[in-house]
Amino acid sequence: MGEKTELLMALEQIEKDKKIKKEDILTVIENALVSAYKKHVGKNVNVEATVNPETGEMAANVVKIVVKDIENPLLEISLQDTEKFGGNVEIGSEVRIPLDTQDFSRIAAQTAKQVIVQKIRESEKDFLLDELKEKIGQIVSGVVYRTLNKNLIVDLGKTEAILPSSEQVFKEKFSVGQHIKAIVLKVDKNIKGSGVVLSRTSIKLVRKLFELEVPEIYEKIVEIVNVVREPGIRTKVAVISHNPKVDPVGACVGIKGARVKPIIDELRGERIDLVPFSNDPVKYISASLSPAKVVSVTIISDANKQAEVIVSNDMLSLAIGKNGHNVRLAAKLTGWYIDVGSENQKKQESQTKAESKIQTIEKLEGLSEKVIEILVNAGFTDIEKLSSFAVKDLMTLPGIGQKTAEKIVEAAKRAL
Repeated sequence: MGEKTELLMALEQIEKDKKIKKEDILTVIENALVSAYKKHVGKNVNVEATVNPETGEMAANVVKIVVKDIENPLLEISLQDTEKFGGNVEIGSEVRIPLDTQDFSRIAAQTAKQVIVQKIRESEKDFLLDELKEKIGQIVSGVVYRTLNKNLIVDLGKTEAILPSSEQVFKEKFSVGQHIKAIVLKVDKNIKGSGVVLSRTSIKLVRKLFELEVPEIYEKIVEIVNVVREPGIRTKVAVISHNPKVDPVGACVGIKGARVKPIIDELRGERIDLVPFSNDPVKYISASLSPAKVVSVTIISDANKQAEVIVSNDMLSLAIGKNGHNVRLAAKLTGWYIDVGSENQKKQESQTKAESKIQTIEKLEGLSEKVIEILVNAGFTDIEKLSSFAVKDLMTLPGIGQKTAEKIVEAAKRAL
């Protein structure tokens, strides 16, 4: 057994330093040697190359098939010509003819060097990507390196990442050399370029920024229950405290806004509403419409999660928000369908309903205007209720006798 070559010693050092298996590099070198030789010779030949894993010595053979009559001398050899290689051979068997490795050594050395450099680059890239895979969903900081078709290429130090235009906030503009924070969205070796994709629109960016700025969230004293976001416009964060002495909203805002301000600055002025979470839908819905103050919340349907919210007249536009952003985010945050109206609208609606009922009761056949007036003044405008009233109940009204009471009930029943 020969002594180890410089190649093998180099490979063993690479295996130790770069964690690349020596066998993997040897296999790639063998394949590359075959390709390199074929390219060098420029002929369609069948070549095998091996690297001895113990010594690092290289050997190469041309493989030919033994035939009676040669048609393709590059791939075939006559039985007579095989005698000089010794051994028992027969028609149809393969013969390996050694190549002059001295002639081959220059190509071999150059190929080995290229393969090793490439393999080290690939291995280092794989190692970095594996490291970054553990950071998916985490914040990373970098510097904008260049722009590429509206996408930003971000230098993360050891590697680059891409911030696609689809993951950028529409009103944010970054220039080359500017520092940037983003969430690692995905890491994939098959993605063109670095394989690392970042996001500035993800709600995880908001969550992680609060974890960085608010110790109570990091320590899980305060919990973020839900985050909804329209990037660049508004974010609503529902928070709950697991310690009765800690106000969840106050903890997130900080003294004079010291904690929430850096988050707003990082999000380039995006508005953030902190909402105390509650299991009581009335309280939760009321708080979710912040910054608007709510007058009342009425649950229309528990099953369908429908609620009606009334705000003061001057709060209506604030409650709905520009292009409906505020009420839409409140609905997403709470999971309830929220119908927002002002006190004036509610008053007008009630008045319209009352007028509608009066118009309907006026259509009851067989009743005089005087009887209709008595019923309206008493608040008896619901035909369905009138049809179910007992005669004696209606007789309590001034000016309504038994016959009139019976006539009212009959007229109501006919109208249904």
